[in-house]
Amino acid sequence: MLVHIFQLIKEGIAQGSIYALIALGYTMVYGIIELINFAHGDIFMIGSMVSIAVLTLLGVTDQTQPNLLGLVGLFLVACICAMIVCAVLGVIIERIAYRPLRNAPRLAPLISAIGVSLILQDVGKLWNGINYIRFPQILDRVDYCIYPIRIDSVSPFHVTCLATPGESVTIDNITLLVLAISIVLMVFLQWLVSSTKVGKAMRAVAQDREAAALMGVNVDLIISVTFLIGAALAGAAGFIYGLKNGATIYSIGYQYGLVAFIAAVLGGIGNIRGAMLGGIVLGLIYNLVSLIPDSLKTGWGLPHGGAAWDRALIFVVLILILVFRPSGLLGQHTPEKV
Repeated sequence: MLVHIFQLIKEGIAQGSIYALIALGYTMVYGIIELINFAHGDIFMIGSMVSIAVLTLLGVTDQTQPNLLGLVGLFLVACICAMIVCAVLGVIIERIAYRPLRNAPRLAPLISAIGVSLILQDVGKLWNGINYIRFPQILDRVDYCIYPIRIDSVSPFHVTCLATPGESVTIDNITLLVLAISIVLMVFLQWLVSSTKVGKAMRAVAQDREAAALMGVNVDLIISVTFLIGAALAGAAGFIYGLKNGATIYSIGYQYGLVAFIAAVLGGIGNIRGAMLGGIVLGLIYNLVSLIPDSLKTGWGLPHGGAAWDRALIFVVLILILVFRPSGLLGQHTPEKV
């Protein structure tokens, strides 16, 4: 049982890190211009398709067996291309769909965001159809035993697993790669926002746009940079989603984007650390819900299997947060500007 719980926690953290990368785009844009960019999830979807398209363009197939250096190079090219395409797409969307409506009633940019989301979904359908497309499986999944293990006294790098595969705690190389990429990007974003001139300008615009403009900050440029960074993170999330799950589809942006938006609200919309925390928490909830016994679900009138109602539980979490802590887990209540 404990082994199963650990495996679910491991998967929850890995899945939550993808939610967190997408949620960062939501929370950054809202923090700057108080707009819920509902097209952001579909930018993530485009990123997953771009990463697959780049690998295909490079001639990569399931039979490709590159060495370690070649594998790292292929993944870097695919991830960077996805980030660049999504970053440019994010800036274009901001320039065409949001900037002209910046001073319009709040409902107008919201409707525009939904329209852009539908357009991107149609682009995904026209590009790759309505079925799943596969991510080339060039990285063989290798499981590493964590517990119970025996470390060789002569060679500490030689580790022996003391249990059968079904009874040992393991973590695979793909999950480790997903976590590594996510952590590096999150740490980089935190450093960018807290320790650079661009980050300080972003925080100034988020706090008071008019005052920042009077102090010489180019508000339009900073808003564009915010969209660029958020969309680039969504592109990276699209790459690691394809790497971890092995396939993507045009509708995945809506599914993951919705959960990532809830993660941003859960952590505190506009709070970068809150978006990271919210993503991890929702990833854990999404996986640990399967631990609820089927007998208990039957007593509640719920269907068997977590997948049938785990999204409903996530929305329950959203409702509870909005009712009891509207500012989110790490958000702070701020008085409304008048």
